[in-house]
Amino acid sequence: QVQLVESGGGLVQAGGSLRLSCAASGRTSSQNAMGWFRQPPGKDREFVAGISWVGGITSYAESVKGRFTISRDNAKNTVYLQMNSLKPEDTAVYYCAAAPRPPMVVTTTYDYWGQGTRVTVSS
Repeated sequence: QVQLVESGGGLVQAGGSLRLSCAASGRTSSQNAMGWFRQPPGKDREFVAGISWVGGITSYAESVKGRFTISRDNAKNTVYLQMNSLKPEDTAVYYCAAAPRPPMVVTTTYDYWGQGTRVTVSS
C-alpha cells in the first residue's frame, strides 16, 4: 500500500504561482513513477505531469509545458509541482498518484491516489 497526501492548493490570481507537494509513504519502493492529474469542474480527470523515481524522467501535458515543473525529492519521498503563469483554465482539483509501471501519461497506470487539493485561479 502507498499513501499519498497533497498540499499547497489555494486561490491565486492569474499570472501567479503555486507549488503543490505530495508526500508518499508506505511501499513507495514498489512504484515506478509519480504523476499529477487534475479535474476541472464538470470535466474528466486529465494528466498534467509525471516523473520517474529513478532517473527523473519527466513528461508534461501540452497545456502546461513551459509553465509547470515537476520534481522529486527521493530522500523525502515527496513530489512537487511548481505552477507558474497560472491561468483561469488551470482551475481544478489536483491529484497526486503513484504508478508501479509505465507509461506515466495514462490514468489507468496509476494504482494509488491522494485525496486532491483544490487550485482556483481568478481572472
